[in-house]
Amino acid sequence: MTDGVDLPAGVERREFGDGETLATRGPAVGPEATDGEWRAWDATRSKLAATYAVGLDPGLAADATVLYLGAAAGTTASHVADVAGPTYAVEFAPRPVRDLCRVAADRDRLFPLLADARKPREYAHVVEADCDLLVQDVATRGQADVALRNRQFLADDGRLALAIKARSEDVTGDPDDVFDAVLDDLREGYDVLETASLEPYHDDHLAVVASPK
Repeated sequence: MTDGVDLPAGVERREFGDGETLATRGPAVGPEATDGEWRAWDATRSKLAATYAVGLDPGLAADATVLYLGAAAGTTASHVADVAGPTYAVEFAPRPVRDLCRVAADRDRLFPLLADARKPREYAHVVEADCDLLVQDVATRGQADVALRNRQFLADDGRLALAIKARSEDVTGDPDDVFDAVLDDLREGYDVLETASLEPYHDDHLAVVASPK
């Protein structure tokens, strides 16, 4: 798992009950496996962990400033904030934001934002400019457009780690065709560096690592 991928400081490969998985150090969130201060970062529950698992480097780094779009209840965002620096976690739905706020209560580097990732003006006054990493995991049509609208927050040498959800983009389309169409649109503002299927961890998902043009 993740062989050949350099992991950032604060992320390790560790053995838990079901075998080796990624792990970070921080307060537990939900029913996750733990080993002392280490907690499992399950690739079946996290697109970003799965990105590592399929051999891509999404660009997470210690002390990086991160904008996370589609944070949901905060499981992956908690791992990111335990590794990185300021982590701005955007979620549109009020119910998961309540859980996200509970996760953030134990993390002074995690900042929940109840906002729509398609409308970055809603949080532009809060998020720092020149973010090092933009993580996108949103279940909506127009996923490339979301990434393009939020490109303004990325530093020139920053990275986009995007999980394209084919069924959210087009429920009836062939996933490979959907991926190609999203990537074509994404190239209006990004150079696509690497892509990989997130199988077997997530069906009909494509991991993308890109840099802003």
